[in-house]
Amino acid sequence: MNEPKSVKTYSSALGDADCVAGTFRYDAESLELHWSDEIYALHGYCRGEIVPTIELLYSHKHPEDRDRCRDVFAAACVSGGFFCSYHRLIDSRLREHRVLTAGEAVVEAGVLRAVDGFIIDLTSTLRWETERASREAVEGAVGTRSTIEQAKGILMGILRIGSDAAFDLLSTHSQHTNIKLSSTAADLVQLANSPHQAALLDAFVQELLLPSARAAGEDAVPGR
Repeated sequence: MNEPKSVKTYSSALGDADCVAGTFRYDAESLELHWSDEIYALHGYCRGEIVPTIELLYSHKHPEDRDRCRDVFAAACVSGGFFCSYHRLIDSRLREHRVLTAGEAVVEAGVLRAVDGFIIDLTSTLRWETERASREAVEGAVGTRSTIEQAKGILMGILRIGSDAAFDLLSTHSQHTNIKLSSTAADLVQLANSPHQAALLDAFVQELLLPSARAAGEDAVPGR
């Protein structure tokens, strides 16, 4: 079976990432779940040690996040298209990871064919940001960088863009709306963590893209 184009795209986009990231594919016809070596490691296993299944996947979700993750995945499997979820994962050694899971469900004639996607472990990034935020507490910067990094990670997953491009979208939106970048980031993270706000999350991301789209259109106007 050839590797899906979307998985190749994800692998290419994550190739230079500092954090652990891997890809997965769920074949709805055979009910088989395929993990890259990185996904096995993230869950605390080695390839060949266990057989990945949907049930095993959900057993590693944090109990408080499990239902939300199921709802997000189930909705994508019914309607098809892109999905994204920021949640906690508990590996086989009971270590907690903060991860961003994103993917695309392929539905043809109302029938789910496959789901391709990736998982990024943001734990070390968030821990580093949290530690730095603590050091900057006397300067009034507690927590803001962590929230911004989460927002950047969400945009990276949804739009398949790099860290700098994600920050530019947040910064540009802040400049055009005169709303603090940290507030925009907090709103984005809140929407991404709300399974029933998928439509609002999509609309919010499209709003972030508007200034860049307008700038591109103006650049294309002759004589400017």
